[in-house]
Amino acid sequence: MKTSATWRRTAAALLALAGAGGVAGIASAQPKAGISDDVVKIGLLLDMSGLYADVTGRGSATAAQMAIDDFGGKVLGKKIELVVVDHQNKADIAANKAREWFDTDKVDAILDVAASAPALAVLDVAKQKNKIVVFSGPGSERITNDLCTPISVHYAYDTYALANTTAKAMVQRGGKTWFFLTADYAFGHTLQQSATTVVTEAGGQVLGAARHPLSTSDFASYLLQAQASKAQVVGLANAGGDTVNAIKAASEFGLTRDGKQRMAGLLLYINDIHALGLKTAQGLVLTEAFYWDMNDATRAWSRKYFDKVKKMPNMSQAGVYSSVTHYLKAVQAAGTDETAPTMEKMKAMPINDFFAKNGRIRADGRMVHDMYLFEVKTPAESKYPWDYYKVLATVPGDQAFIPPSKSQCPLLKGR
Repeated sequence: MKTSATWRRTAAALLALAGAGGVAGIASAQPKAGISDDVVKIGLLLDMSGLYADVTGRGSATAAQMAIDDFGGKVLGKKIELVVVDHQNKADIAANKAREWFDTDKVDAILDVAASAPALAVLDVAKQKNKIVVFSGPGSERITNDLCTPISVHYAYDTYALANTTAKAMVQRGGKTWFFLTADYAFGHTLQQSATTVVTEAGGQVLGAARHPLSTSDFASYLLQAQASKAQVVGLANAGGDTVNAIKAASEFGLTRDGKQRMAGLLLYINDIHALGLKTAQGLVLTEAFYWDMNDATRAWSRKYFDKVKKMPNMSQAGVYSSVTHYLKAVQAAGTDETAPTMEKMKAMPINDFFAKNGRIRADGRMVHDMYLFEVKTPAESKYPWDYYKVLATVPGDQAFIPPSKSQCPLLKGR
């Protein structure tokens, strides 16, 4: 029979063995670093055929594929795959596709959703599924304000930065009274609200607003209301084809002919200026995060893009390239495409490329970078194709985007 001392030695040895086995078992149960399903799958939900097709659409899809190709087509030795779907500007289609992608098709991250209403719907799905979602196309500042999440990033611009830059500049130039033509959905409402705050804080006054549905073809009744208001500035809280149609109609209507009223496009893309032509668009003041002709780096990338699309890129399309590249760098640095470690790297790593210098992603998901105030050139000032803008001001990111002290995002508390 074994002595008690012998039993104690045997029990200690068994416990040590069990402990070693237990540690091994715990280690083997931990998630393995690396790429899930042996592929990094990136999704884009875009407007490929509707109102915003020219400012997102094929151009954004091309920019994403360029980023993947320039990265070498692989990360951590695994293939990078891009999937693109036309959501037709419908929030339910966008949400259903996002859910299908995450649940069935093993999409690891959605790196753009065109337009604010579909974007907000997809944001909710991504939050439920704990999947990364990055936005360069939509504008609603709610994405990093009251709807902020730990898994979402707003990359290129937002309604706060647009209003804060353009509206403030217009008031400083003497445009004290405003009337808004507003797209009747989330983006338009938020943009008007943001611009109203800027105008009133700068000492201006909002005299009224008229809301119009998406894809409005006849702006006559809305322009009559704007004219009757006698506001010095008619602010366009819309985008894409609606903005183009409104400016064309105002020109035909003679709204700005006597100089008493001016138009302010709160979201204007270079695609819109191209569609309008300089004769109609000259003198417009606008804000963008990017212009193809700013420096050697922007020109070099934009010309490669132009070779594929036959148009120069806008800020959302350039933002897609930059954000896809940043995401892939984060996956590489994290050693995995799992959400938490990848997002941790995205927020830790600075962004320095042709799109942004010293960009950074805050805790609320806002990618903070410089914004630019431009004025559209006259036909005589333009020297070559797509030579459309002159820079009026560079607005540092900390001044352009909502400060943490004003944000409703709980992730910024104490910062």
